[in-house]
Amino acid sequence: MAGFEILNQSENEITIAIDKTTPAFVNAVRRTAVFDVPVLAIEDVYFTKNSSALYDEIIAHRLGLVPLKTDPKSYNLPEDCTCKGKLCAKCSVKIILKAKGPATVYSGDMKFKDPAIKAVHAQIPIVKLLEGQEIELEAIAILGKGKVHAKWSPCHAWHRGGPEFTFTKEADAKAVLDKIPGDVVRKDGRSIEVKDFGKWTDAYEQMLRGAGVEVKNSETRFILYLESWGQLKPAEILTQAVGILQSKVKEAKI
Repeated sequence: MAGFEILNQSENEITIAIDKTTPAFVNAVRRTAVFDVPVLAIEDVYFTKNSSALYDEIIAHRLGLVPLKTDPKSYNLPEDCTCKGKLCAKCSVKIILKAKGPATVYSGDMKFKDPAIKAVHAQIPIVKLLEGQEIELEAIAILGKGKVHAKWSPCHAWHRGGPEFTFTKEADAKAVLDKIPGDVVRKDGRSIEVKDFGKWTDAYEQMLRGAGVEVKNSETRFILYLESWGQLKPAEILTQAVGILQSKVKEAKI
C-alpha cells in the first residue's frame, strides 16, 4: 500500500512523498486533484446595465475566472442536488455587482448572498469605468469540476520520481556539495539526501552530475507538488482527491 508523507506545507502549497507505488497511481492522484475536486465558479451572468468599454461577454469571462473561496460541504453539484439542476440555494450562490464611474471595478466589489463565499483575491480588476459609465449585473456561481472547464480547477499539480544519488569512484562532489545550502540537503561524507524539496531545483542535480554523481529518478518513490489557487487549502484538495479515487475503486469492484 502506498504511503503518504508531507514534506513541506504552506498556505497555498504542499509537497508530499508517496512511497511504494507506481507512476500510474501518482498520476491518478494528480489528475483527480486537478480535474475532479469540485469548487465554486461563476457560471451565469445577467446584465441589466453595462455602458463600459467592454462587451458583456468579456466581463462575464473575467468574472468566471475569479477564484472563489469554497466550502464544499455547504453546496451540492447541480446534477446531484435535490432540485435536479434548477439552481437552488443548496447548489448555487447569487452575486450582485453594481458600480458607477469613474472607478475601477475589482473582484472584491462583488456582493455574495452567502457571506461565507468571497473572491480569493479582492484586487483582481474586472473593468474600468469612466465618468458616466456604470455596470449592474447578477451572477450565479455553482460547483463544478476542472474536467468540464479550467475555471473549476482548484490547483496546479505535478510530480517526479524521488532523486537517488550514487557517488562513483571518480566522483569529486565535495566542492559541489559545499555550494548546496545545508537547509536543502543532508550531507554525510559521500552520501546526500534532499531535506527540503521546496528548495530543491534541477540546477543542483546538474551540478552533481557535472561532478560525477549519478542522479536517477526512483520508480517507486515519488514527490508530488500541489499549488492551490486559493479556493481550498492544499491538504483539503488532496484529501478530497484520495476520497474520490477510493469511491471510484469501490464502484469498479461492484
